[in-house]
Amino acid sequence: MPSNKSVSDAAITQFINCRILRDHRLQRDDLWVREGKVLDPEKLFFDEKGYADKLVDCEGSIIAPGFIDVQINGGYGIDFSQASDDVSSGVSFVAKKILQHGVTSFCPTLVTSPPAVYHKVLPQIKVSDGGEHGAGVLGFHLEGPFISVEKKGAHPEQFLRTFQSGGIEDLMEAYGGLDNIAMVTLAPELGGSQSVVKELCQRGITVSLGHSVANLSQAEEAVHHGASFITHLFNAMLPFHHRDPGIVGLLTSDQVPAGRTVYYGMIADGIHTNPAALRIAHRAHPSGLVLVTDAITAMGLPPGRHTLGQQVIEIQGLHAYVAGLNAAYQPPTTCSACTKTLCGSIATMDMCVRHFKHASGCSVEEALEAASLHPAKLLGISHKKGNLDYGSDADLVLLDDALNVEATFISGEEVWRKGP
Repeated sequence: MPSNKSVSDAAITQFINCRILRDHRLQRDDLWVREGKVLDPEKLFFDEKGYADKLVDCEGSIIAPGFIDVQINGGYGIDFSQASDDVSSGVSFVAKKILQHGVTSFCPTLVTSPPAVYHKVLPQIKVSDGGEHGAGVLGFHLEGPFISVEKKGAHPEQFLRTFQSGGIEDLMEAYGGLDNIAMVTLAPELGGSQSVVKELCQRGITVSLGHSVANLSQAEEAVHHGASFITHLFNAMLPFHHRDPGIVGLLTSDQVPAGRTVYYGMIADGIHTNPAALRIAHRAHPSGLVLVTDAITAMGLPPGRHTLGQQVIEIQGLHAYVAGLNAAYQPPTTCSACTKTLCGSIATMDMCVRHFKHASGCSVEEALEAASLHPAKLLGISHKKGNLDYGSDADLVLLDDALNVEATFISGEEVWRKGP
């Protein structure tokens, strides 16, 4: 505790024997935390004559910023797109479980649903800080219903919508409101979409392009109006073509305004994206890559039938498919009654970090920043999350050299640790 009591009486924790991810490289240094924030030790020593109240021996582990998942549909039997009178208990359950995977903040994601579901679910969840109870909620990611019929993927076609009023009124009608919404995925080729992109961005809501047949110029126009993300790159969009690369072309477009970055989500589960495609994207635009799980209700559950919004899905090994039309009535013993439409993953964030590093050949630092710094920058919260700069939130993940999670901390307090 500092001897200069005028500064703070709060306890100081010192993490020792660790390698800290700071300024894009792992550094052998101690990490100091007070009142949930990363502390500048020079100011502590010289201005306050302070010292640590508590030592945490990391035993050589890596300390990285806590992981941020901006696209997670549920997990452990919970589906965020299922309306109930107690949505918060399901979100809280998942928030607690994902601590073991190093996730300290997340955006609960709703797939295309009827208005009644949005009106029931959205008012029940507020932006909230994380802690021992679970990872913090950064706001909803609403993936749909304003997306392309041709690239709907696992989204139910009967609930897709277009912009009839040509503006924000359509969003209000579908969602019921825009409070506690962090991100909206839409198809920029839909009529009236560009004014919606502009309005959402003015309200501080991140706009992502996805489930779309947009050409490159339509995607570039959306970026000019403020769109800054691509939902699960390569999936549910036109394939790359050399004459018109479509949304994928944003990775190297010369029409992105100066000083702006277009980020893109990658489901690095070894299923949604071939490793060669993952490497192409990373090498073309490494600073924009954001790892997402796109995890569904079956994450953490055994193979079988589960729900995703209004759909029935089938888990076979590491694959999640939309089930056949008779799925609800005749559960098959094989996947012969399944479609071949992928519908989210059952991967965890730490698994994605490890696979991304292995498949891309990137550095440890790059793999960790794709799950922390990049999503924080995308959401405009890198002044407090996604890094270990002085003054940032002390949301931390301790990892071994193989990037397995050993412990998770939120605001400097241990919230999960791997058992012996």
